[in-house]
Amino acid sequence: MKPYDLEALWEEHTKYEFAEPDVEATLATMVEDAYVNHIPTMTGGRGKSALRAFYGRDFIPCMPPDFKLTDVSRTVGESQLVDEMVISFTHTVDMPWILPGVAPTGRHVEVPLVAIVRFRDGKLAHEHIYWDQASVLKQIGLLEDTSLPVLGAETARKVLQM
Repeated sequence: MKPYDLEALWEEHTKYEFAEPDVEATLATMVEDAYVNHIPTMTGGRGKSALRAFYGRDFIPCMPPDFKLTDVSRTVGESQLVDEMVISFTHTVDMPWILPGVAPTGRHVEVPLVAIVRFRDGKLAHEHIYWDQASVLKQIGLLEDTSLPVLGAETARKVLQM
């Protein structure tokens, strides 16, 4: 396999998701049979047609104005990259990718997130994205049982302190 700069490929992809939102430019960074799986909510898609719908309807236009992604750590292998991040936002818009079916609550959320990204032929082949959905639900007020071992934004803040 030809060596590629996986970090540069990932940075280009995320640029078109967040900094310069553009569905077609995002898709251009991916192989034809790529898939995205947001594990906690099972959102995303497989293949460019499904990903076009996902990015165009449920992800790129559904970011609150204060959405922030903070890098924590990155591990790069020969064909895979793992990013540990913290995302934060105020839930002021519908966000079907992380809170499907939940109307905006106006509550602030901070949560650690891990992206495992595989590459093939110089493009993204898949993304497996993990976060603690219970923490998200607690922070927006949908999980209020204090007897459960679920914490909120303090988990993200602890990751940032390490």
